Amino acid sequence: MSQPEPAPTVPPAKTIDWWRVGETLALGFGGGIALGLTGFPAGWMSGAILAVSVAALAGRQVQMPTALTRVTFALTGISMGATVTPETVAGMANWPISLVILAVAVIALTAAVAVYLRMVHGWEPGSALLGAFPGAMATTLILAVQYKADVRAIAIVQTVRVVAIAVLLPTAIAVMGLSGSPVTVATISPLDRPFELAILVVVSVAAAYVTQLLRFPGGLIFGSMTASAILHGTGLIHVSLPRWLTIATFMMLGSLVGTRFAGTSLATLRHLASAAFGALLVSATVAFAAAFLAAWILGRDVGTLVIAYAPGALDAMMILALALNLEPAFVGAHHLARFLLVLLSMPIIVKLMQRLRKSDTPPGDSQ
Repeated sequence: MSQPEPAPTVPPAKTIDWWRVGETLALGFGGGIALGLTGFPAGWMSGAILAVSVAALAGRQVQMPTALTRVTFALTGISMGATVTPETVAGMANWPISLVILAVAVIALTAAVAVYLRMVHGWEPGSALLGAFPGAMATTLILAVQYKADVRAIAIVQTVRVVAIAVLLPTAIAVMGLSGSPVTVATISPLDRPFELAILVVVSVAAAYVTQLLRFPGGLIFGSMTASAILHGTGLIHVSLPRWLTIATFMMLGSLVGTRFAGTSLATLRHLASAAFGALLVSATVAFAAAFLAAWILGRDVGTLVIAYAPGALDAMMILALALNLEPAFVGAHHLARFLLVLLSMPIIVKLMQRLRKSDTPPGDSQ
């Protein structure tokens, strides 16, 4: 049975080292351009993830500043909102059914991965449960520290899930022929209507700022996406961000995802690789099965549902949907629902963790 590791000390807040930031972006853009120009599915982002992840595992101190990340989220949301069309709005009628299927899938996925980690790898129940959660990684790790679970093992399993899905899923989508047709996000060049572009950016950024202040999950990306979607969906705005800027946001987001491996040694990764990739396989199997079931019930295209149900990072999955032309608004709504479901279930998990701790405490011991 895996023994809990001591809770890690919280490091002091990072100061921004712009040389490291520059190196991180250079690696991300280099990898993104290398795969993007070859036509690799979502290559601009996948290439950046791979390049920065490899550098992080090799010991490079990769870093992305919070301010740049926030700007990237807001710009990405604007691009996503520009894909909303009247047809997309009309198709919202069957979203509730799909969201119910997603909720059942999240419960089944969590249970399946927890059983796998417990039975196959001998993880103690609390660590297995926290390692199985498909989302809210920061909250999950806080609970892991609080309840003395195996923090490092949980972090590795969760990180591998997020990064591997972002890299491998586009390839799987393309191989199965499930990617969508390119969507025309604007019929007019932004340079032809600079006033419309200014309105789009100002309103979307303001919405992103407000939702962030309200601590809305994924507030920056959802706020800007919602504002952009309303402006485009109502016909008030007909322009969107230049394509080169959208591609740049893909590579910056990929660089950010790659930094998740910072501080992880190859020895640690090898030690936990079987548990991490086994958990990934179990979770992906359940998610794919649910996506195909939903596609059969609802008559929607499988590719969009696979991205919507995949247990990846909320922002990365939304960006993949945009890169693969698979209804970013639909995908975003589903990943927000998954995120909220995980967060709302946390009080139940806390009680369960308390019971697990009591059951593991020998008689006479006090806590």
